[in-house]
Amino acid sequence: MSHDLFEAARGAMAFAHAPYSKFPVGAAIRAEDGRVYTGANIENLSFPQGWCAEPTAIGAMIMGGAKKIVEMAVIAEKLPLCPPCGGCRQKISEFAGKDTKIYLCDETGVKKTMTMEELLPFSFETELG
Repeated sequence: MSHDLFEAARGAMAFAHAPYSKFPVGAAIRAEDGRVYTGANIENLSFPQGWCAEPTAIGAMIMGGAKKIVEMAVIAEKLPLCPPCGGCRQKISEFAGKDTKIYLCDETGVKKTMTMEELLPFSFETELG
């Protein structure tokens, strides 16, 4: 199932607005409703005040009515195996479980699979989940 998320993340990366960093990133989430939600990083002139691909995808998921990340793929054009940054890891963990799979991709496909526990050990936890 991870291949379709890779394709969706790669497709989302094409919509990145990264004129300052020149570092396009795409993300794709499969939510509990089975649908795939995508996002790309979006920068602005007051760089680095833009936002990453992962929260863009999370926003699309929430606006689509879903609430839980089942699995996620992340790809960056210029960096093989681009894991989510620290802030994004915490944002993802708000909607994911410790065993949620995160696929790190390059231009050819999924190259590494990690769990949220591996990406963000000792994360802040809430009683909401």
